Amino acid sequence: MKKGKDGVYNRYIKRGLDIVCSTAALTVFSPLFLTLTAVGAVEMKGNPFFTQERPGKDEKIFRLIKFRTMTNEKDENGELLPDEIRLNKYGRFLRSTSLDELPEAINILKGDMSVIGPRPLLIKYLPRYNEEQHKRHDVRPGLSGWAQVNGRNTVSWEDKFNMDVWYVNHISFLLDIRIVFITIGKFIKREGISSETNATMEEFMGSGCTYQK
Repeated sequence: MKKGKDGVYNRYIKRGLDIVCSTAALTVFSPLFLTLTAVGAVEMKGNPFFTQERPGKDEKIFRLIKFRTMTNEKDENGELLPDEIRLNKYGRFLRSTSLDELPEAINILKGDMSVIGPRPLLIKYLPRYNEEQHKRHDVRPGLSGWAQVNGRNTVSWEDKFNMDVWYVNHISFLLDIRIVFITIGKFIKREGISSETNATMEEFMGSGCTYQK
């Protein structure tokens, strides 16, 4: 079976497995989903869901769905407070357990995402990618991916994108199964949730650029 984004597995089989897995997840975890929705509404003082437009396959824009992990608290000027402050105890729990990602099963069922693939990032990053980095959008973005099981938010953007493109060029059933099992191990150990210098990953400014607050 040919590997990579043009292989038989990626073109014909992977989507079917995504539908089966996302349907099963939404069914099995529906009690947890409803519980987190109710608790989140209280802890976040409002809408428990976070939605944001992200680029998907072929850079087509879709609306990502997650459980909200940060409040909408603002300063005296009406500006949102820093991530570290808005990321409350409940939000940290959701991130450390990756339960904030649960609603993305809806995105997978809809076809916006896949179970495994490069993570969907911000639209504003699109013009900052170099030609090679744009290839991460040759496939559907994923709930987990090769970069996520090899450091997630603790590796540099360049290393992360290199791993994303490597995955695109080597997609196979066995590789996806390997990533699934490593993801489960990471989930149990709660590894790679935050970068070393921020509550969330630093903004990508473009290859060769450094992040400044």
